[in-house]
Amino acid sequence: MRDRYPHYQLASTIEAMPTESRSPTLPELPDFLTDEQRAIITAGYEHSVITAVAGSGKTSTLAWRIRYLLEQGHDPDRMLVLMFNRSAKEDFGRKLQQVCDRQGLALPEIRTYHAMGLRLYKRFVREGYLPGFSDKILTEQEISYQAWQLTRRLAPEDLADEIRRNKKDFVETATGFIDLVKTTLSPAETVFEELGYADKHRYLIDLFHSFEQWRKSESRISYADMLYEPVMAIHQNPPLQRLVSNKMDLILVDEYQDTNEIQHLLLRFVAGDRARVTVVGDPDQTIYEFRGAKPEFILKRFSDEFESPLEQTLSYTFRYGHRVALLANHLICHNTGRRDVLCHAHPSTPATGIELHRADNDADTVIRILQQANTDGIALTDTAILFRVWSQSVPIELKLLARQIPYRIDAGKGALFSREVQATTALLQVASGRLARMPDEDRMEAARQLLRFPHVGLKEPELEQLARFLSGFAGGWHERLLAMDFDALTPMAGRKLRKLGEILARLTEYRGPVSGLITLYAEHTDLYEGIRSLALTHESADERIDTVHGFREYLKGLDVDVNGALDHLRALKQQAGEKREAGVLLSTIHRTKGLEWPQVIIPGLQEKYLPYSPRAQEDARAFLESERRLLYVAMTRCRQQLHLISRPVSQQPHLDGDQGPSRFVQEFCFDLAAELGRQLDDGAGQSDAPLQLAAPVTPVSLRYAEREGVALEGVTAVSAAESAVLWHQKRLNHAVLGPGEVLSEDESAFEVRFDSGETLNFSKKSAHLYFTLLNPPG
Repeated sequence: MRDRYPHYQLASTIEAMPTESRSPTLPELPDFLTDEQRAIITAGYEHSVITAVAGSGKTSTLAWRIRYLLEQGHDPDRMLVLMFNRSAKEDFGRKLQQVCDRQGLALPEIRTYHAMGLRLYKRFVREGYLPGFSDKILTEQEISYQAWQLTRRLAPEDLADEIRRNKKDFVETATGFIDLVKTTLSPAETVFEELGYADKHRYLIDLFHSFEQWRKSESRISYADMLYEPVMAIHQNPPLQRLVSNKMDLILVDEYQDTNEIQHLLLRFVAGDRARVTVVGDPDQTIYEFRGAKPEFILKRFSDEFESPLEQTLSYTFRYGHRVALLANHLICHNTGRRDVLCHAHPSTPATGIELHRADNDADTVIRILQQANTDGIALTDTAILFRVWSQSVPIELKLLARQIPYRIDAGKGALFSREVQATTALLQVASGRLARMPDEDRMEAARQLLRFPHVGLKEPELEQLARFLSGFAGGWHERLLAMDFDALTPMAGRKLRKLGEILARLTEYRGPVSGLITLYAEHTDLYEGIRSLALTHESADERIDTVHGFREYLKGLDVDVNGALDHLRALKQQAGEKREAGVLLSTIHRTKGLEWPQVIIPGLQEKYLPYSPRAQEDARAFLESERRLLYVAMTRCRQQLHLISRPVSQQPHLDGDQGPSRFVQEFCFDLAAELGRQLDDGAGQSDAPLQLAAPVTPVSLRYAEREGVALEGVTAVSAAESAVLWHQKRLNHAVLGPGEVLSEDESAFEVRFDSGETLNFSKKSAHLYFTLLNPPG
């Protein structure tokens, strides 16, 4: 990537620091700092890249580094500290004030990327390189409104009804696409292809260009433009490079693993060949790829473009104990796109408990964990339940409501207010015969929900007219539908409405469990195929379908009929509508970066969710590494207790919805982490005798123990490749076709490219009959 901007060259040598700015004495450092922290604080005047594991105290280390430099005589006006958001900036500002308190030191400015970009933007306007802009920055609401108008104008006609029904989803897709084009500095066409959207959404390319035309005609800018416009101006105007570069002596950048293309390039321009740059981050915590972040910026491109920086580490964590550290290390060491740094629990860090629950039902397991935690004195507000995707939360949230356990959700209203649950509830109301008790407007809404679940293929005015017609009757909707003149409709609409009428007729006589009713309805109406046909991506379709599955599974656990389910749901919805400011937190892993809790619960450690629904793609290995980083981040959020919920060992990956234990469970070597971690917590290793372990030892455990000054004795671990599922491996041998490399996989099959050059797909169901491992490592 170095030749992307060939006109821009960095200095090939590092200049010595001016003599007059040096201090003859070194300031004293506090005793609590580790040797690693001291090395970073007192490092010389050179570029530096610091790999800091989760909970390593990097904020304090950077603050002490700045104090050290200031006491050496560095000019604070020529120092710049870059943070990724306002919250991080404020937190670091407080820490720096605390560290430098009563020293009488002038402090450097701490800026966010966007604040620095805006300052440059205004200067370029004054210099005549960019047109002026309104001081009123575009709000999210204004951007969303324009995206909505452009979506309605530019999207294909056959998406019009779906767009009107699901405005929020389409607006978020459009605004996210606009931002991604700007943060990656890639053409809109390239971004569209990389996202893998269906061809019917190609209108997004025109939408980006139309949005930019509107924005510039109105002289308005967004937060993304605070970086995009000045960086593009510098890139296209070499005189501007001389204007902005070489004004700083030292630049420190936090959370560099979250850096995207535009931020990286801006840093290069501002640093020039004068500033010495220190970046801090953890490649293992790069989880914002959807925003353009890539591990390669901290792993390779910084080193390539900032002249062989000093590489340093903060490997001790002060957040979690040995057991979690061993789990996290075993997991993440399966990634290749990383630095070979193991996180170690610092001797001062209290022990952290870990538990692996192998259960068929996540919701019941969560309830048991919370009840036990209450007994152990861990408050609900000290607990976070972290999901890979929101659909996982549905049965758990409903179970919490039923048990009257308070909870908080950090996004949206919750499961009962999702469109899938509301549509399913409308179906139950129709099947129960309760329509007569419902107000007219509620009957109208139930009819709308039903005609869109799945969508019956009518245009919106026609659908609205049919919904109003049905809502005029207190029952017998199936009779009204079956009496329609299907020949007067399009073939698709006629077929779907007939199916809807037929299944409603069957359900009027249904007396079984409510979960069976939902299954019958889904099968007869081709519900899931209908959801997939209108979804923007495979992932959004899976989310919606899994929400229906989760709701059905919860109702199945109640063992009630339709009327019983409706009574129960009414009570739950009343509870869910109450404002909640306390209780256990429900959140997705992506939302928890940088946060921590005494207790963390991670459900869904199965192939369906972690890794998330693998599909055939260009780089399956990179996808799995990304999913592995996501679980790594989730596991390292805890301080006292970590609960992992997976499936029973006997439940191997198969082709139905619940796909058995995640491959990651095997990778993180739970038994070994628990046994070795417990012995280290108990002070083992104080004698010279090696520790005896029942669990097989691994290279990771040997390295970890060595740093703790402990020798291990035990059975050498069978390699992961020897005991894992066939298609999870890199190389396989086919009984007839010979050796080959696994390229990708989806729910039912995997693709192999053989050494002969042939590429074929194979069913997972029968793979064991003719595939074996190819020279598995020992």
